[in-house]
Amino acid sequence: MVLTILAVLISYLLGSLSFSILIAKWVKGIDIRNYGSGNAGATNTLRVLGKGPGIAVFLLDIAKGVIAVVLGLYVAGGDWGPVLCGLAAIAGHNWPVWFGFKGGKGIATTVGVMATLAFVPALIAGAVAIISIAITRFVSLGSLIFAVLMPIFIWNIGDKPFTYVWASLVVCVLAFVRHRTNIVKLLQGKENKLGARKG
Repeated sequence: MVLTILAVLISYLLGSLSFSILIAKWVKGIDIRNYGSGNAGATNTLRVLGKGPGIAVFLLDIAKGVIAVVLGLYVAGGDWGPVLCGLAAIAGHNWPVWFGFKGGKGIATTVGVMATLAFVPALIAGAVAIISIAITRFVSLGSLIFAVLMPIFIWNIGDKPFTYVWASLVVCVLAFVRHRTNIVKLLQGKENKLGARKG
C-alpha cells in the first residue's frame, strides 16, 4: 500500500513537469500559457514556437505517461498500480503542482499511458486519430476520437483487465472535459486548424 501511494505521488510529480512551459521559457523566455490558445501542450507549442519544440514537447509528454505506467507495474504492481500511476501522471500534466495547477489537456501523456497499458488498441485508435487529423487538420477532433475509441478497442481487442477499461473510460471523460471549449469552437466552425500559427 505504501509503495503504491509513493508510486502514484511520484507519477503525479512527474506529470507535473510541463515540458511545454519549460521549453518555451528556455527557447523564447515566454510563458506559453500567455500565447496562442493559452494551452500548455504540444499543439500550442507547435503553433507558437515551431516544429522542433512542438515535437520535443509531444515526445516528452508521451514519455511521462510511459514512465508512470512502468513505475506502477514494477513498484505498485497488480492491475490497479499501473492504472493509478498513469492517471496520476495525466492529472499532473493537467494540473501541475510546479506551475500553479494550470497545465495542458493531457492528450500526449494519455497516449503514453494508454499505449503502455494496451499497445495494440492504442495503436489502432492512434492511427484512426491521425487519419482524422490529416483529413480535417483539427487536432482536438483527433484527440477526442482517440479518447472515444480507446475503451471500445480495449474492451474488444485482446484480454486486458477490466481496470484498464475503467481507466480508458476515465481518460475519455477527462478528455472531453478538458476539450469543452474546443468542442464549442468545432460546432461553431471557429476551431484552429493544424498549421495555423498564432503568436
